[in-house]
Amino acid sequence: MPSWNATQYLKFSDERTRPCRDLAARVDLADPRRVIDLGCGPGNSTEVLAERWPAAELSGLDSSPHMIAKARTAHPEWRWITGEIAQWAEGGDVYDVVFSNAALQWVPDHASVFPKLLRRARVLAAQIPGNWDGPAHRAMREVAKGFTFQREVREWHSSAAAFYYDWLAPHAARLDLWETEYIHIMDGAEAIVEWYKGTGMRPFLEALPTDAERDRFTAAYLDAIRGAYPTQLDAKVLFPFRRIFLVAYA
Repeated sequence: MPSWNATQYLKFSDERTRPCRDLAARVDLADPRRVIDLGCGPGNSTEVLAERWPAAELSGLDSSPHMIAKARTAHPEWRWITGEIAQWAEGGDVYDVVFSNAALQWVPDHASVFPKLLRRARVLAAQIPGNWDGPAHRAMREVAKGFTFQREVREWHSSAAAFYYDWLAPHAARLDLWETEYIHIMDGAEAIVEWYKGTGMRPFLEALPTDAERDRFTAAYLDAIRGAYPTQLDAKVLFPFRRIFLVAYA
């Protein structure tokens, strides 16, 4: 059964970390004392927070014990928590910055969860993928029609920026929203498949009954990606990836 794998995730660490840096740079708070990274993964995003606020007390939370173990090995000096974001949002101490880079798309009921997160923060800073209808995701859903899954596939939870405005504006003194489409230069269609094996394809692979079916799904998806993303003159592939950002000040 596939599980969160830090090595797979970090194959594209530069590309995954760039939006994190962009989000952290936009937070207008000079010297936060306590900062928590929700969905911290193997700690690459938490490292960005340490660079941004070197004097802060840092914590990281992730649902994957494998990811937390990887993060703790790299940085035993920080506090690492294995847990679910939705449960953490239910209540507790207030942090100066509650930060989440590309994790909240795995958490349902954003209309309820985002205001709860803001209640635990002086500043809530979050980034989620906004390419739900991009070719890679349309191809994934199309390929899935040819397979029988053991259970319902839980895809990403994400909405338009206007949705987050409506649910956060009544609770925020100030709200900053923006979108960015990154153009990742990939070595080929295979690289896009490797990208999604570490994130968006996991719910599909987890719901398939055997390794043979997972291999068949991956092969079919690779064929679909080859058709969706043409190669450039130098054989590279351009992979647009749109992301939604928000910074809410309590």
